[in-house]
Amino acid sequence: MTSPTPPGAPIRVLIADDQEMVRTGFRFFLDAQPDITVVAVAADGEEAVALAREVRPDVCLLDIRMPKLDGLEATRMLAGPQVAHPMRVVVVTTFDLDEYVYGALRGGACGFLLKDSGPTLLAEAVRAAAAGDSLVSPSVTVRLLRHVTETPQPSAPARPAPPAEPLTDRELDVVRLVALGRTNAEIAAELYVSLSTVKTHLSSVQLKLAARNRVEIAAWAWQNGQVRAGT
Repeated sequence: MTSPTPPGAPIRVLIADDQEMVRTGFRFFLDAQPDITVVAVAADGEEAVALAREVRPDVCLLDIRMPKLDGLEATRMLAGPQVAHPMRVVVVTTFDLDEYVYGALRGGACGFLLKDSGPTLLAEAVRAAAAGDSLVSPSVTVRLLRHVTETPQPSAPARPAPPAEPLTDRELDVVRLVALGRTNAEIAAELYVSLSTVKTHLSSVQLKLAARNRVEIAAWAWQNGQVRAGT
């Protein structure tokens, strides 16, 4: 996967959406952020894939319903398991549909955001993706993972492999909080540890579970009974 954006360097973003108003609005807001710059804009999936491969942005923001090539297929081409050097993709859509969430995450997306989530969450999703983290709209996170646990779908994210070695008690604490949608900063505050300690635990967990991102870590927690509805 693309290396995390160097500290101090602006996060380079590609925006792909078939609606000009959305492209313009996203670009206006993101370019106004001191740490983010939009380097490419595309009106369809084919153009998005071509531009992404050409300019290699740090983060690609892809709509799902686009002409020529939809956002899910574009995501697979840019970030899928078979891609030698996958990019960081955040899918941004109007449609809160489980099959879209599953398709995006299976295709390699590290984030899933609803367009009505607001500009602040959009910037947070870009920053999270650039840092090698993941952000899924709060309105779908827990529902998605509970659904994966209770009624697995053919298109649901694949179950991560069993741990190569057991997780420590502290790693399990971190995993449970990830599964509840907590950010790294929130996990650090709840466990009274430093942010760097949380990141160290997550790196270890990711290796043990052979998980590509924190979404797969969260799915493992739900699927293996580490978190339950009502937690």
